[in-house]
Amino acid sequence: MNPDNNTTSKPEKHMGWRGSRKNYCWPGTYHITISVAERSQQPFGYIVGDVSKPDGDPLAPRVFLSEVGKMVEQELLNSIHSHYPMIEIHDYVVMPDHLHFIVVVRRPIISSNGRETHLGQVIAGFKKGCNRRYWELTGQRWQGEPAEAGRDAGPLPAVRPQGSRPPSTASTGRPPLFSYGYVDVMPLKEGQLERQREYIRNNPRYRLMRLSNPKWLLPQRASVATALTLPALKGYLQRECGKHFDADKWETVRQRLLAEDNAVVCDSYGNRELLNGRLLPVVCHRKDAGLFEVQKTRCLAAAAGAVLVSARIAKGEQDIINAAIRQGCSVVTVEDNGFPSLYHPSEQRIDLCSKNKLLIVSPWKYVYRRAADTISVIECKTMNCVVQALCRTKDSWWKSIG
Repeated sequence: MNPDNNTTSKPEKHMGWRGSRKNYCWPGTYHITISVAERSQQPFGYIVGDVSKPDGDPLAPRVFLSEVGKMVEQELLNSIHSHYPMIEIHDYVVMPDHLHFIVVVRRPIISSNGRETHLGQVIAGFKKGCNRRYWELTGQRWQGEPAEAGRDAGPLPAVRPQGSRPPSTASTGRPPLFSYGYVDVMPLKEGQLERQREYIRNNPRYRLMRLSNPKWLLPQRASVATALTLPALKGYLQRECGKHFDADKWETVRQRLLAEDNAVVCDSYGNRELLNGRLLPVVCHRKDAGLFEVQKTRCLAAAAGAVLVSARIAKGEQDIINAAIRQGCSVVTVEDNGFPSLYHPSEQRIDLCSKNKLLIVSPWKYVYRRAADTISVIECKTMNCVVQALCRTKDSWWKSIG
């Protein structure tokens, strides 16, 4: 990240949240996520298995699909490619309340009437087909359609009278199966694509781990007090930021911060018991660049009996924290953005949190960011101040060790 730029922007809206600056008629590879209309319901099935079992084991975590889930899987694997031969469905998972799949578009998308179309229309058609079959499975008819003679109200016939078409879900009063829109990621590099595939493959395991540790593996709001007051933070930033500090930048930061009773608080993900031990801040300053190896050695030695805390902004901080993790030590990281309601850290982070080796905290409200978006100097300094407030120790502690 470039710390001299604090610009953030919102994504464009198209069938839900989509990637920016992309033409959805282009060939390419997309990771699509579609959620059910009612997230409190889980119509596609439920998670079974044992999180301790590896992939490939019969008892490894997986989704036991309901009849509706099986229908969605069938529509996904068969209907899209049959209508659009230039589109292939690769990796996928049908979760209890949403689905992920990789779409590969081989050439420009042409509809059955010969017109060029885009991925949004393809997914809208997939959802419409799922809606029809969902209503058939659940025995819901279109308004005004009589039950067949000698039968109570039941499933719709598989074939409609010629020329008839189902009205919209709004006019029928029948609930749609899926929520409006979809979320997409367009991997640009092979490494990105592999990470998306890994994420899809491990989704059932992630869910089962969260269910097993509901207090650890879900964001906990305003769960960490820092004892850092807003006036104290403002004074610290005035001293540390120099020319990068002014009233407008402070107001921007203040509006983003999570605060209660005029003091900064943090949301958390993981086991907060890590905060009860001895906490040591890891902050690397440019003035100490020549002493980095000394700082790293002393931090890693201290990590055997303490918990290292860092915002991991500077390369040196990342190096020290990563080395501590490899040694099996516990760490706390301060993130540069808040947690969305559906927060999915990497597989490694979930595994570390579940083993009580990592606690993730953030003093910020969540805002949407693109990968290229950056943070400002004042935001970096704010996180370093939060690190020291959590530890109640100055970041120069390592210099006093002989």
